[in-house]
Amino acid sequence: MSTSAQVRDADDADLAELPGVEAAADGLFVPLGITDLPPPATAAERARAWRVLVAGRPVAGFAVLELVDGAVHLEQLSVHPAPGRRGIGAALLAATVEAARQHGADRVTLLTYADVPWNAPYYARHGWEVTPELTPGLRALRSREVELGLDRHGPRVAMVRLVG
Repeated sequence: MSTSAQVRDADDADLAELPGVEAAADGLFVPLGITDLPPPATAAERARAWRVLVAGRPVAGFAVLELVDGAVHLEQLSVHPAPGRRGIGAALLAATVEAARQHGADRVTLLTYADVPWNAPYYARHGWEVTPELTPGLRALRSREVELGLDRHGPRVAMVRLVG
């Protein structure tokens, strides 16, 4: 598997690889007792996103971006565990911020687990801050997370990074 951190927009072949990467990344949650995450999105579902960024060939990691209330929203960040801890996630986060800048957005938002080390603490190391202020779109996304039962695995937080 490639460990290249060069980020590009996903093409159709990349989109077909995303469910496998997401499933492998979700396996990291199993030791925490989190074994019932929603199934990975299909390539067709991911193709409907505002933008999907990928790193590696074959895909080693990806970021799914949406537009929510004037912000770029990081809907999903997944890195395959095999090439993990080699800067792929950081490269995807930097490319997400750059995509927001190019789009003219002033911030990037995300929703994540507060206490999982590779969730909120990881994003905080990359410039995101927990925010109690939820826009209408983020409130709707949080409601959907509650419907999916994600809160049963621990507290979830909204985070924001200003694009400067």
